[in-house]
Amino acid sequence: MDYIWHYDSPLGGITLAGDGEHLTGLWFDGQKYFGGTIGKNPEQKELPVFARTAEWLDLYFRGEDPPFTPPLSLQKTTPFRRSVWEILLAIPYGQTMTYKEIAERIAEKNGLSSMSAQAIGGAVARNPISLIIPCHRVVGSDGSLTGYAGGIDKKEALLRMEKGI
Repeated sequence: MDYIWHYDSPLGGITLAGDGEHLTGLWFDGQKYFGGTIGKNPEQKELPVFARTAEWLDLYFRGEDPPFTPPLSLQKTTPFRRSVWEILLAIPYGQTMTYKEIAERIAEKNGLSSMSAQAIGGAVARNPISLIIPCHRVVGSDGSLTGYAGGIDKKEALLRMEKGI
């Protein structure tokens, strides 16, 4: 059974999805690929995982680096996407990484001479747990703010907030 819950953030509404024990989705309302991991007819319900996620979001939107991660489940995906999202989870608060750097790490991990940054971009864009898996911290090779399913305006606001600007 899939469950959903709503959180009001300073940047707009956020929908959370869960399986009862784990967070399976977190999207700004209406963003690209919204609800990609939610099955048909989810039940709206307050759950401990949603309360824990709301606690994380409260800290985050106060400009703090939350010292914990809610329990996550990334079951509805491919091994390639999961490997990209694991790298995203390791990008420190207030820092960024380029699509090219992620491609180089994935290529090295898989014994390849290279990896397409566009393939990385596709995986980053389909990240089902925005903010907590910080896809907003991925930038173009020149530092430009490219691509964000929630919108470039939100990406810019999130990065500014993390840097205390």
